[in-house]
Amino acid sequence: MNIIKPKLSYGRRLPLLVEKGEDNFYVVECPLFEGCYSQGKTLDEALHNIREVIGIILEEKIAREILKNYNPEEISLHTIAV
Repeated sequence: MNIIKPKLSYGRRLPLLVEKGEDNFYVVECPLFEGCYSQGKTLDEALHNIREVIGIILEEKIAREILKNYNPEEISLHTIAV
């Protein structure tokens, strides 16, 4: 008998960083959780994959606590030339 875990819904928006590499793969990272990243051949695939990774990470109590306390007023991304 297979036990199906219900999908948890937190109703929260998380920050994601997306880069398209020279190999044309998209790499997605969620900076809220250490080591939370994934990739895909397309942007849709990469976003689907990171959603799965976040779901696995949120099985840990400490990650759920981080999410509970995450409440930014503003998020922005800036770049500088070096």
